Amino acid sequence: MLSHAQSMTSPLSSIFSPKLPIYPSKFKPHFNPPKSLLLQPLRCSVSLAPEPTQLQSNTTTNSYKPSPPEISRTIMELSSVGTFSTTAQDTWPLGVGVRFAVDPEGTPVICLSASHHHFATEIRSSLNVQLEQCGLRTTQCTIQGILHRPEDQILLKKIQSLWEKKFGEKADNDFIHILDVERVLQMDNFMEDGIWVVSSDYKLANPDPLRDCAEHLVHEINSNNIEDVHRFCNVFVDSDVQVSQAKMVWVDRLGFDIHLYSPQNDIFEVRIPFPREVTNEKGAKSSFNGMSQTAWEVEKNYRTLEFEKVKQLKKIASKVQ
Repeated sequence: MLSHAQSMTSPLSSIFSPKLPIYPSKFKPHFNPPKSLLLQPLRCSVSLAPEPTQLQSNTTTNSYKPSPPEISRTIMELSSVGTFSTTAQDTWPLGVGVRFAVDPEGTPVICLSASHHHFATEIRSSLNVQLEQCGLRTTQCTIQGILHRPEDQILLKKIQSLWEKKFGEKADNDFIHILDVERVLQMDNFMEDGIWVVSSDYKLANPDPLRDCAEHLVHEINSNNIEDVHRFCNVFVDSDVQVSQAKMVWVDRLGFDIHLYSPQNDIFEVRIPFPREVTNEKGAKSSFNGMSQTAWEVEKNYRTLEFEKVKQLKKIASKVQ
């Protein structure tokens, strides 16, 4: 019969370097941890998220998820192409694919091609931008505003610098247009209700600090730590849904989103917050490892369940083959 300490073997195969001691299955610890260590209070706290708000004119009250203005700014920072739409010079709406850059306040700068140079200025226009997240979700924002040509030479030089930094080439001053933001419609995915964001909230928001490493982190975790993702669903989520498969969708400064797949091929989305806000890739890795360790210890009954589980699941699809 193995001792209590000898049975404490962790199945974690973390891609990161956790700070907490991990005992691989092929090694045995040379000490017996005291009961006070095994029963110490949890460092990870998961709280119930409020119900989502639909089609409102300001920010969401969900403190465990970035606000719609932040999400919109993140989408615009990570993207470089979108669908520009306007009524042009007649009554027929016209939508074309364009490249764009954004200034420090998120204002889109569009360089229209010669064939679209006939677009009038000072007209109502929109720019729809979509961001595919790990092939599982397509979040998007649509910016509505007034299209105009910049005339100030100092402003033109700043725009040239933005464009060259984004695309590695100079923009033709004759084709540069600015889309002054009046409001933004942010949508988490296709066929979901959107949330309206006013111009001032959008301009004052900051894009997520993990935006440049989020896709890489999610790919690594889904490739090398999928057992931990499943364990998160069992330990941190309070649900009657039987989970046959789970995948992380996205990670940001406040937490991460997971898609749960049931044996009936229904798909649910759940939001799991970090114990505390992170500001960089190192902090996200450290939080993930700490939560993985906590989830494993709770699953093995080495820690008591002393936090409130997440209860909000969002059904996003049914009978997917």
